[in-house]
Amino acid sequence: MLTPARVEGVEIWPAIDLRGGKCVRLRQGDYDRETVFGEDPREMALRWVAQGARRLHLVDLDAARDGRSGNLDAVRQIRGAVTVTIQLGGGVRNEATIRSLLDLGIDRLVVGTAGIKDPDWLQSMVRLFPGRLVLGLDARDGRLATDGWLQTSQQQAADFAARFQNDPVAGIVYTDIGRDGMLSGPNVDATAALQRTVKVPVIASGGISRLDDIRRLAEAGVAGCIIGRALYEGRVSLSEAMKFETEVAA
Repeated sequence: MLTPARVEGVEIWPAIDLRGGKCVRLRQGDYDRETVFGEDPREMALRWVAQGARRLHLVDLDAARDGRSGNLDAVRQIRGAVTVTIQLGGGVRNEATIRSLLDLGIDRLVVGTAGIKDPDWLQSMVRLFPGRLVLGLDARDGRLATDGWLQTSQQQAADFAARFQNDPVAGIVYTDIGRDGMLSGPNVDATAALQRTVKVPVIASGGISRLDDIRRLAEAGVAGCIIGRALYEGRVSLSEAMKFETEVAA
């Protein structure tokens, strides 16, 4: 068993990806490479909370791709079932959506595509909803991707993040698309480099496959990590991961 080192605390965010009302995982953001891990996302949320989760990271994959959600019922059920912090991403592209999701009781919203395409709008939303919005930076080889990862721009993630240094951003979720769902280990160097350039917490997403991956991120100074497929396939025990979080944060 891996014994946690006394390093910077790292937040653990179990992922619940929603598509068609089910709990699924994709490989490298490919909608044709889907695995269904549960028919009832509410039960999945209760499962992770029972194992010690203090927060959950939800992704509405339908809304991320098409801008239209087919998963609001599942989101409502999860919110009604647990009291932990909920962070939701996918399809958050206008002020009306932000307001409606916050009104559902979601604590934090991840804004990706719309903000990358219109940084001025994102900056105005961050200021309108201080501490409630998270920058969703999804990258291939450091370049930002949008529209459910279907489009890749020439803009570098670090350069985009730097624009928001003095704004009340709740955090940054940085996803290395090449690692997502592949259990190949997170891109520690790229994530840590991003964390060093910004003041806000950076949450790593993509590639976590074992407890040692969490240690490496913590030692690199990264604030948190999202764990998906590794939990669902039993490669990482959430209860063990939460011990690590508790001990390193002590």
